[in-house]
Amino acid sequence: MRSAKELNELRAALAQQLAERKRAKPRIIIGMGTCGIAAGAREILKAVLREVENRRLDVEVCQTGCIGMCQYEPLLDVQLPGGPRVTYGSVAVKDVPRIIASHVMGGRVVEELAVAQMADGEPLVEGVPTYDELDFFGRQLRIALANCGRIDPESITEYIACGGYAACAKALTEMTPEEVISEVKKAGLRGRGGAGFPTGLKWELTSRTPSDKKYIVCNADEGDPGAFMDRSLLEGDPHRVIEGMIIGAYAIGADEGYIYVRAEYPLAIKRLEIALKQAREQGLLGENLFGSGFSFDLHIKKGAGAFVCGEETALMASIEGRRGMPRPKPPFPSVSGLWGKPTNINNVETFANVAEIIDRGAEWFAGIGTEGSKGTKVFALTGKIAHTGLVEVPMGMSLREVIYDIGGGLPAGAQLKAVQIGGPSGGCIPAELLDLPIDYESLREVGAMMGSGGMVVMDQNTCMVDVARFFLKFTQNESCGKCTPCREGTKRMLEILDRICSGDGKDGDLELLEELACHIRDTSLCQLGGSAPNPVLRTLQYFRDEYEAHIRDKRCPANVCAGTSAPYQINAAVCIGCGLCVRVCPAGAVSGERRQPHHIDAGSCLVCGACAAKCPVHAIAQGA
Repeated sequence: MRSAKELNELRAALAQQLAERKRAKPRIIIGMGTCGIAAGAREILKAVLREVENRRLDVEVCQTGCIGMCQYEPLLDVQLPGGPRVTYGSVAVKDVPRIIASHVMGGRVVEELAVAQMADGEPLVEGVPTYDELDFFGRQLRIALANCGRIDPESITEYIACGGYAACAKALTEMTPEEVISEVKKAGLRGRGGAGFPTGLKWELTSRTPSDKKYIVCNADEGDPGAFMDRSLLEGDPHRVIEGMIIGAYAIGADEGYIYVRAEYPLAIKRLEIALKQAREQGLLGENLFGSGFSFDLHIKKGAGAFVCGEETALMASIEGRRGMPRPKPPFPSVSGLWGKPTNINNVETFANVAEIIDRGAEWFAGIGTEGSKGTKVFALTGKIAHTGLVEVPMGMSLREVIYDIGGGLPAGAQLKAVQIGGPSGGCIPAELLDLPIDYESLREVGAMMGSGGMVVMDQNTCMVDVARFFLKFTQNESCGKCTPCREGTKRMLEILDRICSGDGKDGDLELLEELACHIRDTSLCQLGGSAPNPVLRTLQYFRDEYEAHIRDKRCPANVCAGTSAPYQINAAVCIGCGLCVRVCPAGAVSGERRQPHHIDAGSCLVCGACAAKCPVHAIAQGA
């Protein structure tokens, strides 16, 4: 790209072309993010192409990324010339001929399958809510996710047409690197991948370090259980991340960068590769960008899926071709990073906010959120929640609003017990703290952390001791083994938790857990090891009674842990004596004559639930 003027001319031409495409023929858009593909989107796409061919229709069939409504996948959009874009949810292959016949050919929306419609200036369809009218979207504010589910992620044309790379041109041709850094600092953007370090300050530290070579790195090594924010962003809008990295590289004086993405994200990698190729072809990567004299290029580095590589020094070691293991700091990456050169590292969501800050101004971004936590945050909302998916909300919104107003609350009959936030390094927040605002400081005060943005909702059937054990087992398995506190300490903690969950806990175990946790937290080499005990410490803080019930009463209040759970019992008034429970019990704990009420020996019951699952009259349940 030779100049900003050339980009503006190209944008105007592409926007006109896109508008003409929409007016020329019907469009069918399939949600082809990983969540959609897992739900059957490929089969829906094949069915659409088959119908289009068989009916000899002149339509445009294209794709988009994840819009966030995971519970409605697979999604299919239809847009007729001059009409709104209507989204159909939970589409089955058998629904495709009907949608095409009724909506594409007949102009009649299939209302019972329609979920929402996009209000982009076209006349709206009666009886179908707009996206903003849905509870799931009405309270969201989308900045990083603005294009996800709306544009084709494999088309630089659509990205440029909706304003893409304008901020990049502005930064490189109208601003000095110092002015870019100042704007990001004034915006109050903090890192979205963990502790929330100020992004502008990190850029400034790297820019001030003298060197003949500097690097910028995007950390896309998303490894938290239940987290899929970075993956969805890279799949749905890769150019937004690339644009943010170009601006960051200009600010710090880097001419080369890396996107470190785990190999388990093949679709994200594919779309990144396409996006980088397109950017180079358009002169948006390479030599003398916009005639500014600034040159920059990007590479993809596939990670092997080690959780520890989310730690920045381990990540850099992996890029260099060495084993991904952390090293002591200082020196910090801003002074000595990749191959000993100053290096800046931010995560996917952080870079996805940069272009909007440059384009719309620091004051606009700083006007969103709280005093100490500006802007929005993307969360992967999962667990015992009515509407799972990807949401982006202003900082400072309460947990209650996210779970109930956006997520639709818990399924019928379920009661909220806790919310786990921040991944394996985070904490479990009890129901009584639901009105807590979501910002860096508030979460830290209750022993949690923002992390990358996983938010797991748990109900009354969740054992908090087992939850702590699950996350500790994850971090213990993922330990690089370099330092003793993390390698051995987490192993000993896990042994104690295993013992408690199996009914063999003893007095003093809780005190020993706390002592070990504090030692690991204070002496581990890296922050991943230092934060590994957090789930145990926080569940001990808020759910200590559950630990005590496991140890003293040999009882799991949630009836989850084998060895401490209440055994199953048979209601003699309901039992028909069919004998199915006898045949499926692996412990031989069930006895009784045919056509007579049966009995379960409590001492032999493994609490596996096989008998209850097989009972045709629902006569079997766990006792008190």
